[in-house]
Amino acid sequence: MNEALQAFVQNTFNSSELNRLPETYGRGRIFAHPLIGVAQGDDLIFRKFKEVVGLQHLTPTEAWVQSKLPHGEGFAARLRVVSIVFPYTSQIRRAGEADSDGGIPPEVYCVARNFANPFMSSVQRHVEQFFQERGFRAVSVTRSTVYEVLTEQEPYRIHSTWSERHIAFAAGLGTFGLHGSLITEGGCNIRLGSVVTDAPLERTLRTSDEPHANCLHFARGTCQECMDACPAGAITDQGHDKQKCARYSRKVRDEMHKRPLKSLLVSSQLKINGETRERCPVGCALCQFGVPCMDKNPTGIHAK
Repeated sequence: MNEALQAFVQNTFNSSELNRLPETYGRGRIFAHPLIGVAQGDDLIFRKFKEVVGLQHLTPTEAWVQSKLPHGEGFAARLRVVSIVFPYTSQIRRAGEADSDGGIPPEVYCVARNFANPFMSSVQRHVEQFFQERGFRAVSVTRSTVYEVLTEQEPYRIHSTWSERHIAFAAGLGTFGLHGSLITEGGCNIRLGSVVTDAPLERTLRTSDEPHANCLHFARGTCQECMDACPAGAITDQGHDKQKCARYSRKVRDEMHKRPLKSLLVSSQLKINGETRERCPVGCALCQFGVPCMDKNPTGIHAK
């Protein structure tokens, strides 16, 4: 079933009109070829995430039960977590390398980031249907009512009840960089999504349980390029400061909202601390452009 799922998702990437930039930006694809990994639902690493992400982070079994899906004895071992990597196309990545206007990411990236959201949601919904049509159950946690973004003030931190980065790590798709993003075989300039199912998929093995194995800085002590690229000073050799990053992302958002492209910034909803709010998640991501891990795993066998 793994191969059938891979082919299904690849076909969706190829054929969906949602995976396209608007006409004014050339109608090129937003995402290239998907990467897929599968974790087992009762993997002990999901318990570890309650320590490293937050106590409220759900295990697959908790997400399943809270989503009110049927369960019984031993069901946790039958669950599988499908993680999907959405790598941006080389067109968007090249624009990010070449164009940063006074510390502001290129417009095409901001538009792509927003147009990506309906496509990502569509892919997860279609993957749910892929399993349901074969007699299995499935839920995309970040699209469900159990997903929530949480903030704490002292000390300040942002975390969620389902971290797609950590889910992808559990599924063997990559490890974390100094910038806090996940470095996959398709690089760090990506988006992520996932679906939990009781379909009998084969799990993919993690090549390393070391959380920073793909990062040149941690693995070899040879790189801090993301630190130099960050206009907010949010990255140090100690890691990623989410508060500084969020503050600078708001600056980027405010700048983009002044421009004529505001109508291209697709509004979406997010549940934050129990309150549903509208948002236009423009983002920054300058730390992901022009760095050795932008489009590959720089420590892997295919790295040059």
